[in-house]
Amino acid sequence: MAKAWSPTSWQAFPAQQQPDWPDAGHLDRALKQITSYPPLVFAGEARSLQNSLAQVAAGNAFLLQAGDCAESFEEFSAVNIREKLRVILQMSVVLTYSLGVPVVKVGRIAGQFAKPRSSNTETVDGKELPSFRGHIVNGDAFTDSARIPDPERLVQAYNQSASTLNLLRAFTKGGFADLGRVHAWTQEFVESSPEGQRYEQLAGEIDRALRFMRACGVDTEATHDLHETNVYTSHEALLLGYEEALTRQDSLTGGWYDCSAHMLWIGERTRQLDGAHVEFLRGVGNPLGCKVGNSTDASYVLELCEKLNPARIPGRVTLISRMGANKVEDSLRPLLRAVRDAGHPVVWACDPMHGNTITSAGGRKTRDFDAICAEIDGFVKAHHAEGTWPGGIHVELTGDNVTECTGGADKILDSQLDDRYQTVCDPRLNGRQSLDLAFHVAEMLRSTGLA
Repeated sequence: MAKAWSPTSWQAFPAQQQPDWPDAGHLDRALKQITSYPPLVFAGEARSLQNSLAQVAAGNAFLLQAGDCAESFEEFSAVNIREKLRVILQMSVVLTYSLGVPVVKVGRIAGQFAKPRSSNTETVDGKELPSFRGHIVNGDAFTDSARIPDPERLVQAYNQSASTLNLLRAFTKGGFADLGRVHAWTQEFVESSPEGQRYEQLAGEIDRALRFMRACGVDTEATHDLHETNVYTSHEALLLGYEEALTRQDSLTGGWYDCSAHMLWIGERTRQLDGAHVEFLRGVGNPLGCKVGNSTDASYVLELCEKLNPARIPGRVTLISRMGANKVEDSLRPLLRAVRDAGHPVVWACDPMHGNTITSAGGRKTRDFDAICAEIDGFVKAHHAEGTWPGGIHVELTGDNVTECTGGADKILDSQLDDRYQTVCDPRLNGRQSLDLAFHVAEMLRSTGLA
């Protein structure tokens, strides 16, 4: 992908957000162990995702990137993975049927463990400890022992990612994703809700469409796309030693791929043009994302696109705006114009979560559903004004019936946040709110004439 690059060249650049590992020898042994393990994903799969994202960049498909804020070692189970996938499939069906374009499904899953922090330490009741950086680094309990970075957690993260990928592949290729089962995807806590009823109505329409196809002589049983689907994996490429350990040279093309996930992204805290994260990711062949905040200027975005995608390969780069509901429309439009006029074939996606994080009256970190929808509305309006395609959404969600974000059809109040506040980091949409959001996105795109 790039000249004068190797999987280790990032080490000569300043690397932000790296843990302070107490034992360099222990870290080295853990990384060598991971290097000896099989890749989690394959280069051909990453190329397949990039081809699908090229369709998004061209305005012929839509990206749904969704999943946990931070995956947990403690909450790891087949049921949790299945329910998260179920919500993603439900949202995908709503968007596909409503927009009339394919939906590219990318999970924040099977590797989304590490979290950037605004401070290296945190203080509770006068006691200062290292910040929690995700279960791949340390524990979330506020104790001295839990907060010590432990390289064995890197190995555990690899093993959990491998198990998660196994289950995802079994579900998506083994019948769970069959469109004929679209009614069975309704969770108990959605069945009685207004958005659940809308979903059931849509599921009935899909059933009738399938019956119509069969009546017309279409062999729906032999049409694999009706019975199977692709759900790709992604995470923030934060811990560069771990990413390097899983980087492999593709035997078919000779290119290098980070085989920890199909897609990697860079966050706002690590996207320095002269930094280690941009240096590392510019050389791997995976499709890449980068978070873009409201203070980002057009010259930076253009330089970033040139650095990550000098060959201007469609679908290679996804720019994920996270600007806040009140700022997105005005802040995004100059960036859309600059990228469009420069001819960069990027995917534009909206992260409506991170720019709308607030602290509740009770001290909980939360996000309001109306603000999340308002950011998506501003994102769509900006694209409509500039004649560009609002290519996707990037959201944090769970299949569990949590109370972490206020509002939505359940009208969750500040006072109810403590009922089922389970996240180890940032607040997530629950299943009802996620489905409601999918309907809202579809309606917004249709109302502006973009779908």
